[in-house]
Amino acid sequence: MPPPNAADWIWMRSGDEVFPAMLSAIAAAQKTVALEIYILAAGKLAEEFRTALIAARERGVTVRVLIDAIGSLELPNSFLEPFRLAGVEVRVFNPLALRRFGIRNHRKLLVCDESVAFIGGFNIAEEYSGDGVTRGWCDLGVQLNGALVDDLAASFEEMFALADFQHKRLVRLARARQKKVVLDANDQLLLSGPGRGQSPIRRALLADLRQARRIQIIVPYFIPSWRIRRLLARAARRGGQVQLLLPGKSDVALAQLAGRSLYRRLLKAGVEIYEYQPQVLHAKLFVLDDAVYVGSANLDPRSLSINYELLVRRYDAAEAARARTIFAEALAHSRRIDREELKLNSGLWTRLKEYFAYWVLVRIDPHVARKQWRSLPE
Repeated sequence: MPPPNAADWIWMRSGDEVFPAMLSAIAAAQKTVALEIYILAAGKLAEEFRTALIAARERGVTVRVLIDAIGSLELPNSFLEPFRLAGVEVRVFNPLALRRFGIRNHRKLLVCDESVAFIGGFNIAEEYSGDGVTRGWCDLGVQLNGALVDDLAASFEEMFALADFQHKRLVRLARARQKKVVLDANDQLLLSGPGRGQSPIRRALLADLRQARRIQIIVPYFIPSWRIRRLLARAARRGGQVQLLLPGKSDVALAQLAGRSLYRRLLKAGVEIYEYQPQVLHAKLFVLDDAVYVGSANLDPRSLSINYELLVRRYDAAEAARARTIFAEALAHSRRIDREELKLNSGLWTRLKEYFAYWVLVRIDPHVARKQWRSLPE
């Protein structure tokens, strides 16, 4: 069991679970509410959050909202106006500019009174409402109660201050502060972003993958680096169990094509690959022996070296067992990819599309984003 001062985890397995819990936390807040979200999309769910946040402000709570300019591109300004009239502080992260559009804040975080936090893959949009099987996208998150919540609140403060990307000193400061590991008992908060130095998320994953014998991963965008692919294949070849649960239905067709271009070699090495069938898969979960990761990061170049991301890692056998139960539940709704069937169904045109998608997302997109980052003022 985790030590008493470790952050307590409550798994949120669907939009039907997480959104009512988040709204309840906002309704109970007495001092502060901080919401950081990649996509805020106008609709019934967003209106419920807006009503709850405005109500919190009206009872004297300090309320701040941070959305990403690209992720929330379709959100009309008229939706935000009631926030501003009520005194809710709203900022748009990295407002659209041609010279820096590739640098995005992909984090999803709600912190209330610096005592409870929610992290995961959930955005605030209609498609996330549901159970992930019969309706709504399949996603995953965690409610945290404990010492790490203070660190999450501090991280929000830094991102909120950085939002407009106009202040040279703040940009420089964020390069250091948003690329670090925060330790608390057997939990680690992994914060990652663009700039020099290896991503703490990537570094932690590589360290665990090097020795893991039982690997279970759920991600919607699977385009890992060659080092991660090599470690997955090596674990399978030495007799370990490696299971990947990837999307059968995806909201980003290019990413799905790029991921499928990697199937053949991994299957040959003994890696088991499954595709989730009922709904779009958007969950992010890594279970590497007794290490469990949950948060906003995918297994692709953007999450591992470009976007601002956060994951929480817990090393605990009991938590790993609970995470494996969640994995098994999703696996029951998935189809295993057969190596021979893949050969029969992968014609030349399909392979060309897959390789093109891989080239765009692994070569072109990261190159452009890094070039834009280097061009920011020092």
